[in-house]
Amino acid sequence: MTSHGGRRSQGERDAITVEIGYALCSAAFAAAVVFGAVAGPALLLDLPDTAERLLLRAGAVLAPVLFVARVVSVLVRFRTADQPSQPGRTNPDS
Repeated sequence: MTSHGGRRSQGERDAITVEIGYALCSAAFAAAVVFGAVAGPALLLDLPDTAERLLLRAGAVLAPVLFVARVVSVLVRFRTADQPSQPGRTNPDS
């Protein structure tokens, strides 16, 4: 983004919006997969009550933790990524 503290261009704002959307969608998908993998057997199989409760609670704890971790990691990686100095170029030396 701009290092001098000025306003962001429309392209920069669009890039941020797309990255936030990607972070949220990919985090929701990953959290749903983890919840399904952990709590799925408790929902599909006839397990003892203790095992069912344990799996459901583990899924309910792991899914939001993974969601937050995924969003933060995507957005931090986007913020620290080196942007090309010239539009359309991937390497300043090219």
